[in-house]
Amino acid sequence: MTKSVFIDGAAGTTGLEIAERLAGRSEFTLIRLDDAKRKDATARADALNSADFVILCLPDDAARESVALITNDTTRVIDASTAHRVAPDWVYGMPEISGREAVATAMRVSNPGCYSTGFIALVAPLVRAGLLPADWPYTCNAVSGYSGGGKALIERFDADRDIAWRGYALQLGHKHVPEMQERSGLSVPPLFTPAVIPALRGMVVEVPLQLSVMPGAAPVEELRNCLAAFYADGPVIHMGAEPAEGELLLSVSNAGNDRMDLHVFGNADGSQVRLVAVLDNLGKGASGAAVQSLNLMAGLDETAGLRL
Repeated sequence: MTKSVFIDGAAGTTGLEIAERLAGRSEFTLIRLDDAKRKDATARADALNSADFVILCLPDDAARESVALITNDTTRVIDASTAHRVAPDWVYGMPEISGREAVATAMRVSNPGCYSTGFIALVAPLVRAGLLPADWPYTCNAVSGYSGGGKALIERFDADRDIAWRGYALQLGHKHVPEMQERSGLSVPPLFTPAVIPALRGMVVEVPLQLSVMPGAAPVEELRNCLAAFYADGPVIHMGAEPAEGELLLSVSNAGNDRMDLHVFGNADGSQVRLVAVLDNLGKGASGAAVQSLNLMAGLDETAGLRL
């Protein structure tokens, strides 16, 4: 039976890309509000309560407001904002980590942050397996295409094409850190250094490790084998191929996809390692992840409509 979906915030980048992935699919019917009613509380409340599924592509406060407008016990929600990513009564929308059944049966799902997706995919399985310590002060370095920063950042990049790199969250208060810590099972928040580059989309997330001084850390090959086994049966996250010329590249003309590739690079004596995730900040980092969760919640193949 066809299920109805209302994307609250459908005019934003994430909402538009979710709609693209649902276009032409007979399993879903989109509930749409015209521009005059998008900010009308009554019209939004009607749409929110009439939909089988709601996907929130809104700022945090607006997302909380939308959830409060839902007065029935049947509408199921996927929230792409930061508002509920560490809320105890929401399932974290990363089925590889939270479990596919947990996502499939949830009433409330919080869509992961883009940077968080890469960090958690690399660290959580290794901490769970006891191959990396949970109490280590991890660092995470990452670069993203500017589309993840919303309309304001897109406009700044478009206005000044001379900027090649924008480092931000310099006060170390990035909103993804709480979910990175909690969903990876860490006792210490990671030190996170994000930056944006002049490419529309694409992302590289890196966790460098000094294995030689980490108590209880496993050798490089064990780390690699653990990640390979953990994601072996999944359709979206994979171990990446050995990069040509010893380089990982982000292309400015990248068309985007919904997969994520993981890499484990170690030095000759095994004392140091670089854990690296390559993904599309608008794909597995946002819209693709939301559609993956929606598919599971609707009882469908989780890859339906994804670009893998």
